[in-house]
Amino acid sequence: MTTKVLAFSAILLASLPLGAQAQTTPNAAATPAPELTPTEQAIHDLKNPTSWLSWGGDFRARNEYFDNLLTLNSTGKGHEQEYLRFRGRVWLSLAPEDYVKGLSLNVRLAAEPREWFKPAGYTPKKGHVGPDWTEGILDTLNLQWKNVGGTPFSATIGRQDLLLGDGWLVGDGTPYDGSWTYYLDAARFTYDFKEQHTTIEAIGIIQNSRDDAWLPPLSGYTQNRPETEQNEKGALLQVSNTSLPAANFTGYFIYKHDDRDNGPGLPLVKGFHVGDNADIYTLGGRISGVFADHWKYSVEGAYQFGSKQDLTIQDDHNAYAGGSADYRNLSAFGINSKLTYQFKDALNNQLALSYEFLSGDDPKSSSDEMFDVLWGRWPRWSEIGLYAYAAETRIGQEANLHRLGPTWTLTPAKDLDLAFSYFALFADQAVPTRQASTSLFSNSGTFRGHFLQAVLKYKFSKHMSGHLWGEVLLPGDFYAHNTAISFLRAELMFTF
Repeated sequence: MTTKVLAFSAILLASLPLGAQAQTTPNAAATPAPELTPTEQAIHDLKNPTSWLSWGGDFRARNEYFDNLLTLNSTGKGHEQEYLRFRGRVWLSLAPEDYVKGLSLNVRLAAEPREWFKPAGYTPKKGHVGPDWTEGILDTLNLQWKNVGGTPFSATIGRQDLLLGDGWLVGDGTPYDGSWTYYLDAARFTYDFKEQHTTIEAIGIIQNSRDDAWLPPLSGYTQNRPETEQNEKGALLQVSNTSLPAANFTGYFIYKHDDRDNGPGLPLVKGFHVGDNADIYTLGGRISGVFADHWKYSVEGAYQFGSKQDLTIQDDHNAYAGGSADYRNLSAFGINSKLTYQFKDALNNQLALSYEFLSGDDPKSSSDEMFDVLWGRWPRWSEIGLYAYAAETRIGQEANLHRLGPTWTLTPAKDLDLAFSYFALFADQAVPTRQASTSLFSNSGTFRGHFLQAVLKYKFSKHMSGHLWGEVLLPGDFYAHNTAISFLRAELMFTF
């Protein structure tokens, strides 16, 4: 850990109250919300100057450090990275309730300049040291109408954040900018049958690979920054039922069409852009619930079919400069599950067991068996799990994976949360699904390694929170090198 990370971490830890008392039991009787203090009332009035206008903002400062994460070994150029991230956002909502009930126009502007202490390994300014001012992005611009005309029908049309379920397949449309933005350009329509405890949703998506395709960046110039490797269109139909607390069910169908972006700024593998041309059809379902008072669970599974052209594929049947120029039939499967025991004690202890499977491509098959996580390329369970795939497939393109292990969470003091995880990671296939560098993988082993994670979160006040986040992967025989991979982050978040 570098001096800067240590210093930032020390500041955050020093702010924790040393004499905090244990959390009261979750079963304690709820107390009425206290009246706003004069300061909080003034802030509320400032953010809501009229009945039809509200606004707000937040500022996030992060110090991140990692080693061997992008290179998978300590000899690769740029194996060590450290930088500061400063994300600022301001949002505005216009809701003329006196004229049209439930209608609102929502706008949010976001920017995230960075300060690089090591030569940048993933940014439009690769190798850059110092400030990277980037641009401002309208990451929200939509019209929302809830309960149209007093009916159970609602619609949100425009740029919006979409997180369906646990975000396994739909959670982030812009994986290349990290957590700066998550948006998808989409139209979402919802019909809520309340008496039947059933909701039907239809979503259409048109997502361009470049951040200036629909709306120009607010910086006085256009960076034409890539947010993903292909232009993407999609359609989703989802039906959810919550009649049974022990068995909430969601079934869905997702169609995704990809058109490869061959423009500048995107990575090349063996001279080819890493994006896909594809038609992917996904049938899936999710069941979750609570039973026997202390237990809760979730299980989601999906099957994919269709066709995909990936010029970087490792294909023994149709070799084309190390890849395949053919469209191959897709047949893939994935499952994501968690079982949690809630102790319901004074420390709010919870112990969970997670298992995830994402099929990998069989290099001896003429078909494509790699599961595609669609718009799920974000750190659902790990930062290392997100970025380590850059050398194997693409950032966040998790596949060819078995993940099994426990997570322990507790609240030892008011507003203080701790979480510890261990996962044993395995590959479905010994040969990586999309192999960018043959020197980084053994091509014979299937044990990815031991993964450990520790997270400390603290809420200082209504307007300030922070966390310390650490991860390490001890590589197994799936990789050619056994050098430990580490990730460290300290964060402060201010919300207005």
